[in-house]
Amino acid sequence: MFSNIFNTFFYNPIYNGLILLESSFSWMDLGVAVVLITLIIKLILFPLTKSSIRTQIQIKKIEPELNKLKEQHKDDKQAQALKMMELYRENQIKPFSSFFLVLIQLPVLFALYFVFLKSGLPEINTDILYSFVKTNAHINNVNFLGFIDITQKSLLLALTASVSQFFQIRLVMPKIENKTSGEKTLKDDMMKNMQLQMKYVMPVFIFFVAYGLLSAVALYWTTSNLFMIAQELYMRKTIKAEENHGK
Repeated sequence: MFSNIFNTFFYNPIYNGLILLESSFSWMDLGVAVVLITLIIKLILFPLTKSSIRTQIQIKKIEPELNKLKEQHKDDKQAQALKMMELYRENQIKPFSSFFLVLIQLPVLFALYFVFLKSGLPEINTDILYSFVKTNAHINNVNFLGFIDITQKSLLLALTASVSQFFQIRLVMPKIENKTSGEKTLKDDMMKNMQLQMKYVMPVFIFFVAYGLLSAVALYWTTSNLFMIAQELYMRKTIKAEENHGK
């Protein structure tokens, strides 16, 4: 039942949108269609992610105060939670709203990913096409920018997926306050190690995964990362402008 719901409301519409784009414009290759359908879905989801990013940026701004509260009430978790919620209210932050927004987006993002991973392209599954989507049973132009076959592995696209993932993680990752050796705690060391792993190990992992799959997945990953970087920078600029206007 879940599979049918997922296919009907998420996978099939995105798959049809991709095929419709590719078949509607003679100049468009499959790679450009992948980029466009990824951007279209990301733009549709932007009103949801906008609120989530705003919350994340606001939380990062009050992080020193949060860390101070955690240290002050480290032996009383209930008091710690109450003080943190009070700090959130004072700064008009709804910390759990972003979590629910992410949950809403997940089925769409999974569908977008599976379209490129398991769709069988360049062969087209005509059984799930809508009646108004007219196309051949096979996509002829499976390149991206005329020279990268996205139905095969691509070292270049795997690298761009990895590099873009590095900069995306670096941009959104909170900075850890520098402390002297005497001030550092086990928790500080663990946080620093986790950040180093996320920043450097994750992009390497993405490279090997992307290179092991069709380059359409790597192209989707790269497009998605670049969009999220632009989205983050846009929201930071917007929030900064709002703050300056309010002064």
